[in-house]
Amino acid sequence: MNPDFSQLDLNGRLRHLITLDGLDAALMRELLNRAQGYLCLPGQLPPRGGDLCGWTVANLFAEPSTRTRASFELAALRLGADALNLDVMLSSRVKGESILDTIYTLQAMQVDVFVIRDAEPGIIEFVARHVEDHVSVISGGEAHLSHPTQGLLDALTIQQSKGGFRDLIVTIVGDIRHSRVARSAHCALRALGIAELRLVAPEEMMPDRGEFAGAVRYRSFDEAIERADVVMMLRIQRERIAETATTDPRNYHEQYGLTAARLARARPEAIVMHPGPMNRGVEISSEVADGPQSVIRRQVSNGVAIRMAVLAQLAEARRRRTP
Repeated sequence: MNPDFSQLDLNGRLRHLITLDGLDAALMRELLNRAQGYLCLPGQLPPRGGDLCGWTVANLFAEPSTRTRASFELAALRLGADALNLDVMLSSRVKGESILDTIYTLQAMQVDVFVIRDAEPGIIEFVARHVEDHVSVISGGEAHLSHPTQGLLDALTIQQSKGGFRDLIVTIVGDIRHSRVARSAHCALRALGIAELRLVAPEEMMPDRGEFAGAVRYRSFDEAIERADVVMMLRIQRERIAETATTDPRNYHEQYGLTAARLARARPEAIVMHPGPMNRGVEISSEVADGPQSVIRRQVSNGVAIRMAVLAQLAEARRRRTP
């Protein structure tokens, strides 16, 4: 994100959510606490509210999505908004009029929030710079760079399971180089004060040395998982990388797949996370994915709650700005 662009309004309240990088830890905690109020037990009717009554939220996704797109739609509806879903290939257009014509057309239909996923770096901030003062923009995933609501829902899941972040060892495993999930998790967990972040990946999937400040890098999964409190698995992003010997499913599973035997090296109360979609038998075994230490389904539930919290926060900030 360019340093002259701010996600906050002039009063320091959330206006857009494009990245967690540089976002204040107190604001993250506020969003986590707000999200907790939108959760319910299985079988109960989900909480609803009128925070966005009369608003319209448009989901503009130029890449495939199941969890993020569906949860943003549910979040908007449960807060009383109208939800509009569009498959828009923003990345196939030249920056300038074509993109802005789409945005301006939807603004004329009184869209209040744009949730955008796109493979082109910078496009989401570009849109945010050109919307009207009352309109907000949320990233639903930007290239390999950022996925802020995923980072927040992962933090919420860890907080629920561990009661906080202090003294925790978190191990992230897999295609980290191409992962916006890992980058947003790093931003959130660093700000919230975990003790140690470990990265483990094949050489071609490890991020550049200038990234992930403070993280400890490993080549051996068996070493990286020792005494870990949280194990976060990532999928191989075949759409972003060329085929190599490492990406062969059998070879990859042998070296970097999470099995019950490998998980036994972590702390007994360690939790297992995965942003989905999962490649069972490649990065994670079904025994672990469906096992007692897995919080993968809880992550999905938390995704709706976090996105409700973000939308409600934006609505509250706008009401305070409006005389």
